[in-house]
Amino acid sequence: MHVTLGTIFLSETVGTAMLLLLGGGVVANNVLPKNKGFGTGFLHVNWGWGLAVFAGVLVSYSSGGHINPAVTLGVLASGATEYVPGIPVDALSTLTYLGAQMLGAFIGAVLCWLAYKKQFDDDAPAGAKLGVFATGPEIRNPVWNVVTEAIATFVLVFCVLAAGPGRFFGSTPVVNLGWLGALGVALLVVGIGASLGGPTGYAINPARDLGPRIAHAVLPIPNKGASDWGYAWIPVVGPIIGGVLAGVLAGVLLPAGL
Repeated sequence: MHVTLGTIFLSETVGTAMLLLLGGGVVANNVLPKNKGFGTGFLHVNWGWGLAVFAGVLVSYSSGGHINPAVTLGVLASGATEYVPGIPVDALSTLTYLGAQMLGAFIGAVLCWLAYKKQFDDDAPAGAKLGVFATGPEIRNPVWNVVTEAIATFVLVFCVLAAGPGRFFGSTPVVNLGWLGALGVALLVVGIGASLGGPTGYAINPARDLGPRIAHAVLPIPNKGASDWGYAWIPVVGPIIGGVLAGVLAGVLLPAGL
C-alpha cells in the first residue's frame, strides 16, 4: 500500500515535535531553577530523552518513526529501495522526511518553552536556557566533538537498521514486537546517552539540535544570551557522518537486517 508524501510529512512532524517537547522538557526540568526535578542529574536526562524517543516513534508509526535526519540518510545510504512498506526510498521521500523533522523539532521546542514559560522568564543562567534547546561540549574541540557525535550516531543508526521496521510494527513477517520495538529504540538511546553522551550532550540528530537552536534564537526569552552558532554545525555534521557510515556498513555487515 502506497503511503502519501503528505502522510509522511504529518507523521514525522508530529513525531519529532513529541520528541523535542519531552526531550527538551526533561532538560528544562533538570537545569532551570524552581522546578521539581532541578538538579536530578544527567542520568535523569538520559532516561527522559529515551522515553521522548519512545513517544516520538510511537506517534510517527505510519512513516516508520525516523524522527531523525541521520536515520533517514542512513536508510538512503544503505541502498534500501523500500525500508518502510509503501514508502519508496528516493530523493522526494527523503526531502519530505528531512523537512518534516526540522519543522517538528522547531514546534516541539516552542511547546517546551510554553510549558516552562515562567521558569524561562525567571533569573536562570543563560547557559542553562540554551541547554534546554541545544547541545554543547564539555571540552570544545571541533574535530573531536564531531568524532564523538559521529560514533554515537553510528551506534544508533546501525542498531536501528539491524532491527528493521518489520520488527517495530510487524510490517514484515520477521517478528512483530508492536510498541516494544519503539521501547527498544528508547532503551538504545538511554544507553547511548549513558555511555557516549558525556563529551557533547549527544545530539545524535541534526534536527534535534538545529530546529530548537533556531527556536532559541527567535523566541522572546529574557536574558537568554547567544545561541552559540559557532558550534551549531557540529551536531549537524557529526550525526550525518555517523548515520551515512552506518547505512553504508549495514548493507555489508547486516545483509539480513535490511
